[in-house]
Amino acid sequence: MVQSAAMKQRLVFDQLSCRLQVDGLPDVSVGQSGTALGIITGWSLQWVGRPLLEGRREHLQALMQVVFPYARHLISGVRRDFSVAGEPVDIGPHAEGGHRLLLRSSQPDTPPLEMRLDDAELADLVRVLDQLRLDPRLQLPLAVPEPEPLGPRELLERIPLRRRLTAPLGGAAVLAVSAALVLLLPPPPQPPLAPPAAPASEATPAGSRP
Repeated sequence: MVQSAAMKQRLVFDQLSCRLQVDGLPDVSVGQSGTALGIITGWSLQWVGRPLLEGRREHLQALMQVVFPYARHLISGVRRDFSVAGEPVDIGPHAEGGHRLLLRSSQPDTPPLEMRLDDAELADLVRVLDQLRLDPRLQLPLAVPEPEPLGPRELLERIPLRRRLTAPLGGAAVLAVSAALVLLLPPPPQPPLAPPAAPASEATPAGSRP
């Protein structure tokens, strides 16, 4: 939906738990007009029963830079924190379940805002950001990290710990059982001993008679 007042444009994207609203103007310097939005003047993210989030273009872009890769890793079964050095937004797993979204204000006297999102709220956040990114009326580049393959450690973390330990523990168990069976086997039979040779002094001389 686009609401216009003179040159001002407003893009609104709704999901069950949140609404993203982006305000801006066409960039007339590159020939934009009509419903195009080439300059973001402000945005707001309204949650049901949560504080209203507002910011500038760089804050919206920082939100996209961590939310998209975090969601992709969750789909791959990898849960880890995502942040960009110097950016005001962090996201990661919450210690009590769900997801932790941390937003730091540019105002020096304003403490960071931490929000705990459940899976449905995170999914709604991803949807509204994706709808904005793919909307043809938004005609300005927003830097979003390109999807990257999981690293070796992340691929290993996808395997549950029980499955990762099964192979080495199974091998150790087989080795221990094999060693125990070897110890239980009877010793091999010894060959019979040869009778001792007679002493040389008791031998009968050759050609002598008894």
